[in-house]
Amino acid sequence: MIANIVKPGNKTRGVLNYLYGPGRANEHTDPHLVASFDGFAPDPGRDPDATLAQLATVLDLRVKQAGDKAPKNHVWHCSVRAAPEDRTLTDVEWATIARRVLNATGIAPAGEPDACRWIAVRHADDHIHIVATKVRGDLRPPRNWNDYLHADNELAAIEKEYGLRRLPRDDRTAAKRPTRAEQEKARRTGNPRTAREGLRTIVRTALSAATSTEEFFNILDGSGALVDIQYFPSGDIRGYKVALAGDTNKDGQPVWFSGSTLAPDLSYPKIIERLVSTEATVADPPHAPAWRRLALAVDQTPDLLAHSEDDAGQAHIAVLAEALDALPLIAPGSLRPQLVQAAAAFERASRSRIRARHQQTQATRRAVKAILRMPPPEDGALLAILLDALLLAVVAAQHWHRTRDHSQQAEAARQTAEHIRAAHQAAAAEPLAVIHHRGQRLAQPLLERQAAFVRRALPDLAEQILAEPGWLALAATLNDTTIAGHDPAMLLAEVVRHRELDTATSLSEVLTWRLARLHDSVVEAPVHINSTRNAPPGSAPTVPRGSGSRRRSR
Repeated sequence: MIANIVKPGNKTRGVLNYLYGPGRANEHTDPHLVASFDGFAPDPGRDPDATLAQLATVLDLRVKQAGDKAPKNHVWHCSVRAAPEDRTLTDVEWATIARRVLNATGIAPAGEPDACRWIAVRHADDHIHIVATKVRGDLRPPRNWNDYLHADNELAAIEKEYGLRRLPRDDRTAAKRPTRAEQEKARRTGNPRTAREGLRTIVRTALSAATSTEEFFNILDGSGALVDIQYFPSGDIRGYKVALAGDTNKDGQPVWFSGSTLAPDLSYPKIIERLVSTEATVADPPHAPAWRRLALAVDQTPDLLAHSEDDAGQAHIAVLAEALDALPLIAPGSLRPQLVQAAAAFERASRSRIRARHQQTQATRRAVKAILRMPPPEDGALLAILLDALLLAVVAAQHWHRTRDHSQQAEAARQTAEHIRAAHQAAAAEPLAVIHHRGQRLAQPLLERQAAFVRRALPDLAEQILAEPGWLALAATLNDTTIAGHDPAMLLAEVVRHRELDTATSLSEVLTWRLARLHDSVVEAPVHINSTRNAPPGSAPTVPRGSGSRRRSR
């Protein structure tokens, strides 16, 4: 159910004219009261002797009594709408819902004799309108601060109790949406995104790459953003704001956005929390390539989400978002559109009301930053392995959010998984063909031996796997694990036990990449990634350039 509380007005009769009228497209049928403050309010819809003027007079009685002390805009108007697939509620059920909403918002607390006067009008099967005048019996205004939030929370409980569709709800951690003026400006200037949305992406990408605040601001310098840093009198940084070069107001001045207005986790204090947690306390393994180190770290995310405290789990999801923000910078051009969309979708999934304990994710965060400072790997299989690990981690994040009733975040994670799955399928095609070719060269006794491992480890799935085109690639990977001294059946059982397979379109291909993360020798010959980025090791990463410059102010 959705509540819509409109801006208050001072024309009670005008609202009633609309509710009892034909509607803007003659959509109003049988308008009538389902409930009122005392149960005796006149109903012009069902009582031929009642008039709209009489009903308006009843509702406005205390407004007249309060005189100049009455609120200037005394009308409170809230519509409550059920989802299209919900069953048709009765008038009695709608009356109960109206009273619960009024109680939750503070307009008419249950059992309060001095509560505001109100009515609930129904003129369609799927919604009602609640109208109240904001003057209590003691002629004081009601205490209805945060009325939308309270109404929304109450409707969430009603959905559960009535067996209605449970809609995704806002927990006030979402980034602020562009205003209508910002959207109109973007359309006039021919930009696909508003300045606010573009800056949010730039800042998030810079944060995923930076290892210090100085580097963070340096990266922003070449990104198309103007940066204005504010300082305390002591000289310490107090905060920052950004603007797009060329985005000006009517006076020709840049349109600035503070970090916190771009997203709650982009304020300067939140950025400091992440960058401080990047400082190495234990040296990372020097022998492990950055891409493989990141894949192994991401691969642990599902287990960590399942067994960590909530604040640590939120941190693992936040650093997962940083990995997704970083990937478009170094991925092949053909994959970037899907990866950009994945990062944009997961932005909503990266935050909740749970405060992240970023110290728990130092190793993963350092691995994210390391891949941006190294040339892209020539082995295309490494990218496919990383994307497969990211897909599993995002699905685990969806489950984590869903079990905590973070409905918007769970939906964002689901959308992210679709984009990553598409990118993985494209990235995996060439290296998988190489592995498949190696499988074709296996002698029949070796193939039969690998098939026996599959039947022993996965008896319920074995025949489906063996019939898939990807079976030969899996057989080659299983043979590699055997040569390396591992037990293939045990590894197969492990990857299936700890990972979901419900969304897999090819079980054999999924298992190939999951086993590949446990074994380095995936392909004999390198498969080159076609990327335009060729940064020397250790160089500072850059986000897509624009014409930005930085201003410092004290």
